[in-house]
Amino acid sequence: MSGHSKFANIKHKKEKNDAAKGKIFTVIGREIAVAVKEGGADANNNSRLRDVIAKAKANNMPNDTIERGIKKAAGDANSVNYEYVSYEGYGPNGTAIIVDALTDNKNRTAANVRSAFTKGNGNVGTPGCVSYMFEKKGQIIIDREECEIDSDELMMSVLDAGAEDFIEEEDSFEIITDPDNFSQVRQTIEDMELPMVNAEITMIPETWVELTDETAIKNLQKTLDLLEEDDDVQAVYHNWDE
Repeated sequence: MSGHSKFANIKHKKEKNDAAKGKIFTVIGREIAVAVKEGGADANNNSRLRDVIAKAKANNMPNDTIERGIKKAAGDANSVNYEYVSYEGYGPNGTAIIVDALTDNKNRTAANVRSAFTKGNGNVGTPGCVSYMFEKKGQIIIDREECEIDSDELMMSVLDAGAEDFIEEEDSFEIITDPDNFSQVRQTIEDMELPMVNAEITMIPETWVELTDETAIKNLQKTLDLLEEDDDVQAVYHNWDE
C-alpha cells in the first residue's frame, strides 16, 4: 500500500473542491441529514454523525454550516428520503470504478452514472463485478508539515487505538483502519488536536492499473469528472495509478 497514499491526488481534489465548495458541501450535507435521521442530532451519541462531522472539517466546512445542517436535519427528519446506491463498472483498459451515491431519485442517478461511463468509453457492470478488487478501509491522511507530534509517538498512539497500518510518506502520514475501528482511531487523532486532510471510510484498490494511451487517459478523466460533478454522487473509487 505504501507509495499509494495519493496525498498529492487528495490535495488536488481539495483544490478542485475549494473551487466548487457548493458540490462538496452538498454531498456532506446529505450525509449529515441521513446520519441525523438514523441516529439523532447528538454527535456524542451518534458515531456516524461524528464521522461525518470529521469529514466536513477535513473539507474546511465552517462549524456554523455544520451546525445549521444538523439543526435543519433534526427539524426536518421526516422529509429526508435519501437512499444509498452503488454502481460498479469499467473504464478504458479495464480500469475498475465504484460509484457511491445518495439520492432521492434512483432513476435519475442511474441514468447520469450510465451516461458518464458511456461518454468515457466505459460501461456499467453488474453488482460485484469490480468491488472484489478493493478493500473497504478507514483512511486518515495527516499533512506531515502540519503535524507537530513526533512520528513514532503518533504511530504508537494510533496503533494502540486500533489502527492496522501507519505509513510514512515524504509529505504525509497515512493511517489505515478496519472500518469498525475507524471512529475510535479518528477520535484519538482529534483528541491530539491534529488537523486531518482526509478522514473517511474508503475503498482501497488491491491492484493498480497504469494507463499510457492518451485517449484512454482522456476518456477515463472525462468519466471521473462527470461523476464528480453529479450532486447525487458521494464518492468515486478507481484503481487508475495516476
